[in-house]
Amino acid sequence: MSDFILLTDSSADLGADMVRDLDIQVIPLSFSLAEHTYSNYPDNREMDPHVFYDRLRQGEMATTSAVNVAQYTETLEPLLQAGHDVLILAFSSGLSTTYNSSVIAVEELRAKYPERKLYTVDTLCASLGQGLLVWYAARERDRGRSIREVRDWVEEHKLNLCHQFTVDDLHFLKRGGRISAATAVVGSMLQIKPVLHVDDEGHLISIGKARGRHASLKALVDRMAETAIDAGSLRVFISHGDCLEDAQTVAEMVKKRFGVEDIYINYVGPVIGAHSGPGTVALFYIGTNR
Repeated sequence: MSDFILLTDSSADLGADMVRDLDIQVIPLSFSLAEHTYSNYPDNREMDPHVFYDRLRQGEMATTSAVNVAQYTETLEPLLQAGHDVLILAFSSGLSTTYNSSVIAVEELRAKYPERKLYTVDTLCASLGQGLLVWYAARERDRGRSIREVRDWVEEHKLNLCHQFTVDDLHFLKRGGRISAATAVVGSMLQIKPVLHVDDEGHLISIGKARGRHASLKALVDRMAETAIDAGSLRVFISHGDCLEDAQTVAEMVKKRFGVEDIYINYVGPVIGAHSGPGTVALFYIGTNR
């Protein structure tokens, strides 16, 4: 097995059990509610996701903070000192400055530890899209690929990592500047649900709309039918904003339509959830293009 560390950040939305199974390390982003700041660890030690979403439902506003250079340095330096090489798979530069911070830290530490291999990749992914890319990277590592080979595999395939989202409350997209106030009001009245994806530049972009909740969930699966590669054998990840039943509905649609058996479901973490809100459902898989 290749001897290097895979490091990602908590916007990958991988649960503690998955982090352990993949044998990876996760650096937390942070979020703030009511002037208190919390670190977003995979085991949710500082706030349970259900509590977080309940507070959003009650009208509280959350803000988020990227991983900074100091955090990367504090995490990476002990690993390098211990003789480990490290591959970082970072949150999309189109949505966060986390990747930019990793670049600065890597440049500084390469100069200090020239004997070590240290790379960072802008995944251009978010939530369990990033998590699924990390899963594939761990699979390639476990097949014996070197750190450079895994890095190159991720760079080659990251734009095949498809992200399909829908949200239940348009007002969260309005607050984030994704839609206008008028669109949010009219859309809410008419039960219009947007369908979004993460594009090749790593930005969250609207690609359609559906009338009603069930139609929006089905639209995610319809999009998968258009773009998935060998859908029946794919690994599929689904994340949700405290709406597990809706995530399970999408999982059942995917299983019935494509024969997929291996589906991992977890929360949309606070970092993404602060901007997408309760009721978000997202579907991730490898496809021909995003």
